[in-house]
Formats: sequence, C-alpha cells, structure tokens
Amino acid sequence: MSPLVKALGDGRFASAVSIRSGSGSATTDRVLRLARSFQCATEAAVQAHAEAMSWIVDSKALPLARPN
Repeated sequence: MSPLVKALGDGRFASAVSIRSGSGSATTDRVLRLARSFQCATEAAVQAHAEAMSWIVDSKALPLARPN
C-alpha cells in the first residue's frame, strides 16, 4: 500500500493510494483516488492510508463465490 499525494495549483493537495496484490504475472494494482482535496500533504496522506485500510478490510469481508 502506497499513499500518493499531489500538490494542486490552488495550494491544496489531492491524494490517492495504490494497493498491490498478487505476484509475478498475476500482480494487480488498484489505485483509489480520493474526491476531496486537503489543506496539507500530511492530511492527504493520512486520509489516503485510512481509505486504503478501510477498502482492504471491506474487500476481505466480501463473501467468496461458490460453484453450484
């Protein structure tokens, strides 16, 4: 998991987080972009980390598909 922060032209910051899973040719990288902007880079990174952790927990709670 890697938080990504980008300075915007208005002095605020946008954030996203990259979540990588798998290995080799089966590697998947998901990028979650947060819709709101933040006043400082630290706040943007902290929120990106929190959103990633929430996504990870939620994705593990999803039921697995079972063959009929």
